[in-house]
Amino acid sequence: MKVLVVGGGGREHALAWKLAQSQKVQQVYVAPGNGGTARDKNLVNVPISDVVQLREWAQANQIGLTVVGPEAPLAAGVVDEFRAHGMRIFGPTKAAAQLESSKAFSKAFMARHAIPTAEFETFTDPVAAHAYVDRKGAPIVVKADGLAAGKGVVVAMTLAEAHEAIDFMLVDNTLGVTHNEGGARVVIEEFLQGEEASFIVLCDGKNVTALATSQDHKRLLDADEGPNTGGMGAYSPAPVVTADVHARAMREVIMPTIRGMEKDGIPYTGFLYAGLMIDAQGKPKTLEFNCRMGDPETQPIMMRLKSDLFDVMMAATSESLDKIELEWDRRVALGVVLAAAGYPLNPRKGDAISGLPADSLEAMVFHAGTTEQDGKVLTSGGRVLCVTALGDSVRQAQQKAYAAVAGVQFDGMQYRKDIGYRAIKH
Repeated sequence: MKVLVVGGGGREHALAWKLAQSQKVQQVYVAPGNGGTARDKNLVNVPISDVVQLREWAQANQIGLTVVGPEAPLAAGVVDEFRAHGMRIFGPTKAAAQLESSKAFSKAFMARHAIPTAEFETFTDPVAAHAYVDRKGAPIVVKADGLAAGKGVVVAMTLAEAHEAIDFMLVDNTLGVTHNEGGARVVIEEFLQGEEASFIVLCDGKNVTALATSQDHKRLLDADEGPNTGGMGAYSPAPVVTADVHARAMREVIMPTIRGMEKDGIPYTGFLYAGLMIDAQGKPKTLEFNCRMGDPETQPIMMRLKSDLFDVMMAATSESLDKIELEWDRRVALGVVLAAAGYPLNPRKGDAISGLPADSLEAMVFHAGTTEQDGKVLTSGGRVLCVTALGDSVRQAQQKAYAAVAGVQFDGMQYRKDIGYRAIKH
C-alpha cells in the first residue's frame, strides 16, 4: 500500500522513516518533506501544502493511508477534506483539533469535564488582562489563543515579563500567532510547580492506546535557562511517569477527555498529547493538549517502537486499536535538537550543514528545518536536526547521541549539552 505523511518537520521524518520499515508498505510519500526525507531512498517528497490539492494528489496516486504530523493542516481541516472523499486518514477533525488550536476552547472544555488543570481566565482586553496579572502576582503563565508553533506560551517569573507578554500577544502580535475567530485572546493561568512530562496516546474514536512515555526540554539553554522553544531535545521513557502516575493520567485526564469529546458530539481520532505537570505527590495536572505527537518526543518514541507502525495506523483508522498490543525496545532513546543561529526568535536560514553521520537503527539524524539544494543540505528553519540514539541507560543513550552530534557542523549551530539530566537525577 502507498502511504502519505503530511508535514515537513522532524516528527514527520521519524513517522515516515518508521512507516517505510513495514513490509506491507510499497512507498511512503512526505508532503512537503524536508532535506532529510529528500535524501532517504525509501521516501519521496511531494511539494504540496494546500489541503484540497493534497487530497486530489492522494486520490490520483491511490494513497491508501494518510498520517498527519503537524497542527496547521489539522486546524485547516485536512482530515475532514480527506474523509469527505472516502479516504483513510489518521488525525482529528477540524472541530476536534480545537483542543490545540484554541487554548480558550481547551480550558473551557477541561473546566466543563472536570479535567485537572491550572486555574485560569481568558481575556481579549489588554487592560483587564494587565489588571488580573497585578491582582494575581508572579510567577504566572500567559498563553496566546491560537496556533503559535509551540512558542505562544510565556512562563513569566516577574510581573514585568507578564505585562510584556500580554502586550506581545494582544497589542503587537510580535509572536506571529494565528488568531482564532474573534481576534486576539490570551489565557492567563496559575503557575504550576512540578515536573513536566509528555503523555501521548492514540485514539480511534472509542479505544485508547498509550505510547511510550517521554519528556522534552523546552528551554533553549542548559539547566532549563533561557526562553521557551518548541523543544530542544527529548528522551523516552520518562522516569517521572511511574506506574501510578500513568494510571492516574489515563483515569483523570485521557479517558475523561475522550468521553467528554464524544459527549460534546466531537468524537476524537488521532494522536492526543497531554502536557502534564506532575507535582511532588505524583498528581498530574493538564498544562495543554496537542492534537498530534510532540516534536522532538516523536523521534525517541519511534526509535523505541518495535511494532509495525503501519499495522498500528490501520487499526487506529478502523476502530480496532483494542486488538493492538504495542511492543517497545526496553532501551532508552534520547534526541538532541541542533538549532539554527538566532533561534527561537529570528532563526537564520541557508547555512550549509556538514559532517552528518551515517544513519543506523541505533543512531538516527532526523531532519526538521533543512532543505536540499544542488546536493547540499542547508538550514531552512529554527530547529534543524534531531540527533537520536538508543542506549541501555539514559547516560549511555546520552553519550551516543552527543558522540553523533560531535561531527555535525553549520554556522551558528546551538544545542543543549544536558538533554536527559532530569532522568539521571531520578
